Amino acid sequence: MKNILTTEKIMLNAKVANKEEAIRLTGELLVRAGHVTASYVEKMQEREGLATTYIGSGVAIPHGTNEAKADILSTGISVVQVPDGVDFGEGNVAYLLVGIAAVGDEHLEVLSNIAILCSEEENVKRIVHASSAEEIIAMFTEEV
Repeated sequence: MKNILTTEKIMLNAKVANKEEAIRLTGELLVRAGHVTASYVEKMQEREGLATTYIGSGVAIPHGTNEAKADILSTGISVVQVPDGVDFGEGNVAYLLVGIAAVGDEHLEVLSNIAILCSEEENVKRIVHASSAEEIIAMFTEEV
């Protein structure tokens, strides 16, 4: 997981109006890093419309639909901190968004690693309150 997350794919203290804006930010970090095409971000919004990507403990994992595979150029993740939280519907508030783009079946391993890390509420709080991208990278790399 080491090169999958780098400092330019982490946004600290994001302020967003709604989950669509939060997902767009998460996706744009992946676009800028060259992991996905711009149309992948639309597929992330589409995927959210099918079923929420909120997984609990204040964490959402936005990703594209199955049809979005063609828009993925390489495997990567992005992390967006939203200290004030963003409503993901049904009373679910996300403080941490982890965007995923994965080639082939790599998403299974990436998702599994993120789920393990974020299953501990203490880890989520540490990531949400981290003051540097390096601190977040250290958490993702030490836990997986």
